[in-house]
This record gives sequence, structure tokens and C-alpha cells, in this order.
Amino acid sequence: MRFYRQKLLTEAQLKRLGEHQYSCQSVSILDSILQPYWNWLVSKVPIWLAPNLITILGLIINILTALILIWYAPDAKTEAPRWASAFCALGLFIYQSLDAIDGKQARRTGTANPLGELFDHGCDSLSTVFVALSACIAIQIGYYPGWMFFQCFCAMTLFYCAHWQTYVSGTLRFGKVDVTEAQFTIMSILTISAIFGSTIWSTKLPTLDVELKMIPLVIACGVAILLAQANISVIFTGGVGKNGSTVAVRISPKPVLVALLHL
Repeated sequence: MRFYRQKLLTEAQLKRLGEHQYSCQSVSILDSILQPYWNWLVSKVPIWLAPNLITILGLIINILTALILIWYAPDAKTEAPRWASAFCALGLFIYQSLDAIDGKQARRTGTANPLGELFDHGCDSLSTVFVALSACIAIQIGYYPGWMFFQCFCAMTLFYCAHWQTYVSGTLRFGKVDVTEAQFTIMSILTISAIFGSTIWSTKLPTLDVELKMIPLVIACGVAILLAQANISVIFTGGVGKNGSTVAVRISPKPVLVALLHL
């Protein structure tokens, strides 16, 4: 481990990694409700199980279940089997649960470190793509390609804005309605599609003459605007740049990957 760090990272980078302290503030409604469940869940995890293994296991389940949905409806127009939507909802729930306890497991085993945090958030960045796509497929938004692009773009942009503001302020912040609420909303959408079929979202609302799928789209846009405003506000006023959850040490991806593999 020491050999690879000396070869791949400069002294300045090692110093920044050593000084990094994870800082998080959350006023999320669901986070406070789910904390007892997460604490119970991590207590059932074997003490020898590495936190990074929990992270990657959740990501694999999330991606595989999303890929099944994508396989049956690659154009986001075809109605995927209801079981595929249910399976994807379950995969997202498992991923969300494991993602919530990997940090707890790291603190429980005394193995918390900046590279583990970087690995965690790197997995989250990949998951964001598949979660956004699964939501689009569930409501058959492929009939509106512009909306589909906008929704996926918003999801990924908000993820990186959140980490940009973390770099600036040194603290990862979650609002009352944030990531956990978005994940459970998508689980609900997938569950509705599993019960009634994806075509339910094409039902026209009486008097309004718009499809039911427009409701989650409008809500998503409103939440995205609020989150973007909060993040941008911090980015421009929250500080001068600190060692936040992005672990900003200016390390190129290849050395980080190799260093992670030798932890």
C-alpha cells in the first residue's frame, strides 16, 4: 500500500488526502425517518464485510435490474413487463439501503478513509444515470425525447452541482427534499408501473387534457430548480474551496483506481 502511494501520489496529494475530513449536513425528511432502519440493517452486516464491497454490491444490483428494464424497452416507448418494473424498484431499494449503510459500516469497523468516500461517490455517479433512465422508461417518456433528455441531464447536472458546492464549502448538504426523496419517488413510479403497467402514465387527466406522466415531470422540474438554486448559491458564496466529499486532490483517475485496488 505504501509503495503504490509513494509511486502514484505526490506528497502534496497525500497531505490533502490525510487532512480530509468528511462533513455532511442533512435535513432530509426521509433520512431522519429511515435512520432506525439503516442502523438496524448495518447491525446485521458481518463485521468482516468491507464497506467498499457493500457499495459495489449495491451498484451491481442497481445496474443489473435497470438493464433488464432497458432491455425490454430500449426506446422508452415499449411497455416493459410489469415484473421488470417491480424488479427494478426492488433493485433501487436494495441499492439505496446499501448505499446508506456503507459509511456506517466504515465507521463501525474503523476503516473510513477519503479513498473509500471517493469510491462511494463514484459509484453514485454511475447509478444516477441508470436510475434516471429507469424512471423515464417506467413512464414511457420516449414519446417525448426532448423531455427525456432534459430529465436525464437534470439528474446528472444536479449530482455534479451538489459535489461542486461540497468542494467549495467543505460540507455535503442535503435539503428537506433531496436524493433519498427522489429515490423513493422513483421507486413509487416503478411500483405503479409494475401494478398497472406503463401505459397508465398515458392516461389523460380530465379537464386538463394532459397525460398523467406530466405530473412527475413537472414535480421533478420544480425540485430540480430549487436544488440547483441552493447549490449555485453555495458555489458562489460558500467559501474558497475546501477538501470536500469529492476529495479534490487533483489526482488523475488511473492512479486513484490503482490505489483503491491496493487498499
